[in-house]
Amino acid sequence: MAWRPLDWLDGLARAKRPARVPTVLTATEVQHLLAGLEGAKWLMASLLYGAGLRLRECLKLRVKDVDFEYRQIVVRDAKGGRDRVTMLPESVIEPLKLHLARVKVLHERDLAAGYGDVELPDALARKYPRAAYEWAWKFVFPAYRYSTCPRTGVIRRHHVFEDVLIRAVKQAARAAGINKHVSCHTLRHSFATHLLENGYDIRTVQELLGHQSVETTMIYTHVMNKGGRGVKSPLDSGGAGAPPVARDVAVEYSVSARAG
Repeated sequence: MAWRPLDWLDGLARAKRPARVPTVLTATEVQHLLAGLEGAKWLMASLLYGAGLRLRECLKLRVKDVDFEYRQIVVRDAKGGRDRVTMLPESVIEPLKLHLARVKVLHERDLAAGYGDVELPDALARKYPRAAYEWAWKFVFPAYRYSTCPRTGVIRRHHVFEDVLIRAVKQAARAAGINKHVSCHTLRHSFATHLLENGYDIRTVQELLGHQSVETTMIYTHVMNKGGRGVKSPLDSGGAGAPPVARDVAVEYSVSARAG
């Protein structure tokens, strides 16, 4: 049997993979989660939610990119290789200043011990070799101990490892009794959703998040606090008669309505 090209397939469009709706916390859940964190972990998680930072963006944040006067954070070399500007939450300013004062003391001790340099982008390190020892280029959230760079063998203080905050956020979510799949990125999802719920323009949210396309930001309109796509269920509007009450469900299952 002679093979013939399947010309009829040419006009068919490839099926698109449906976007997954992100997990979003309520404002109360965010408060309870943050209340379970302390110190630098609380600061980092607060920036994920309060400034919409990705985990890696937060960990790679440099001292020079935190602008207290303009109340903003410059995110360098973000996803897609682009820089962007986002807000610096008012509520973290004083704790962050205190944190940086302690980090600067640590930096000065490192210098006195013969260390104190920090990893820089290759081009910058070649052009300004002394910049690695300057305070402005230090990580806002440095690691607790030195580590050896696997590429160069240089011993220096890197930024905090990802697992430090990942574990802390998961533990805080469990302690707060949040029955959702919570990760560090959940705080960024919640940041975007809550801004839209508060009436901010989607283009503004897109810019703060650093999304190249507004279609990416549009996914948060599906999880805003208005039910499925903002449509009111007929069960709540009398379209199916009176809604069932908790007492009726409890009777069917032979349990007390007050049972946990």
